[in-house]
Amino acid sequence: MVFDKLKEIINEELGFESENLMLESTLEDMGADSLDAVELIMALEEAFDIEIAEADAVGFSSLGSIVSYIEEKIS
Repeated sequence: MVFDKLKEIINEELGFESENLMLESTLEDMGADSLDAVELIMALEEAFDIEIAEADAVGFSSLGSIVSYIEEKIS
């Protein structure tokens, strides 16, 4: 569920086709720059009603790490 929502948000924010995304995918794989990453973080915070610390966000190495972080925050 979290991964599906993440893919939806990435498609909306970055225009990247969600069917091409895997848990191993990185923001760099999608051609995202630092501004894109900030916009994505803000969209995730709003969608999941969480706060993501900047220190945590820099540790996101893949979409899987983002999913794990969100699942931990919402459980």
